[in-house]
Amino acid sequence: MSQDRGLPATSYAVLGLLTFGRELSGYELKQWADSTLRFYWTAPAMSQIYTELKRLAERGLVLAREVDGGPSRTTTRYRVSAKGTRALRRWLADSDPGFPLLKHPIALRLLLGHLLDPAQVREMLEAYDAALAAQRRDLRAVLDGIDNEPAFEFPAHVARWGLSYYDSEEDAVRRVLSALPEPLPRRAQADGASGTGPAR
Repeated sequence: MSQDRGLPATSYAVLGLLTFGRELSGYELKQWADSTLRFYWTAPAMSQIYTELKRLAERGLVLAREVDGGPSRTTTRYRVSAKGTRALRRWLADSDPGFPLLKHPIALRLLLGHLLDPAQVREMLEAYDAALAAQRRDLRAVLDGIDNEPAFEFPAHVARWGLSYYDSEEDAVRRVLSALPEPLPRRAQADGASGTGPAR
């Protein structure tokens, strides 16, 4: 059995970040993961980056070299090996990507919205809408940095896909918000709670 068999998807994700022609340190790989993988996969923690690099190096899938990083300091930089490129191509061609599993905490809570006060549901959705806008701005900045770069043609496709996803999420959230009853003014809520509202 080939040594690269049985590697987790995160190993291939880290390996893939080294296929864009750049030699990277573990810290730089973490930065790349945070600006790419986090939008559609899981961005590994710094400790996991180094765990994966060690695993990949032991299997000969990446090559490491020490470079002078300043007084009494060296930095290890990594690049994909020919064996690593073959392993990555084999994984991409031969493994079934499967169907994405959507684990959506907002949708789960909305499913149980009948147990919440309507104002709480609205507050949750409005907060999510704001978070979507922030994520969209971050991803737009990533796309602006790689667009029209031939080496990043496919990452740019993924970034545009992500922007479309955020747009569709925003549309879905705003549709639900528009269907929710408008919250009562605070004075009306207080009157209702104290029983001092207008007589019927």
